[in-house]
Amino acid sequence: MEQNFALAMVEMQKIQALQELRCCNELSQRFGLFLTEQQISNLVDRRFEALTETGRVEFDTGILPKLVEAFCDSPFIDNANYEEVLQELQNSFYYFKNECHDLISDEELIEFMRRIFNGRAQGSLEYLSGTSLDELCRNTRYGYAYEDPDDIQRF
Repeated sequence: MEQNFALAMVEMQKIQALQELRCCNELSQRFGLFLTEQQISNLVDRRFEALTETGRVEFDTGILPKLVEAFCDSPFIDNANYEEVLQELQNSFYYFKNECHDLISDEELIEFMRRIFNGRAQGSLEYLSGTSLDELCRNTRYGYAYEDPDDIQRF
């Protein structure tokens, strides 16, 4: 009985996530970005896989709508790489939320990711997740303050 309830809750969350991501197309279309139904489904499925992999739980909308809002105007994203970029941003977000021990709010982490991605990473997901986010997490864990993502202390 409990397992059936848990499965029903996950299905309800997936339905809600699908609808919210469809609504994001209204915003992203203004920047030439549009997700197909298949891409939306892929992203939602990947969300639940990423949550399982990182041991995280979400009770509300999830991070994808916030990532769409923050990144849809990026000069480094076009419709050909949109789904892939969102998938990688989502994976990085969940991973680094854990690495930072949730000491950084969702909004702060997304803003940091956006500024670095559009700035010195110049659209490189590898640079973003491999260098800048690692630095942010190290600094956060060890209590170093950061005000501007471009001013992270280097070790």
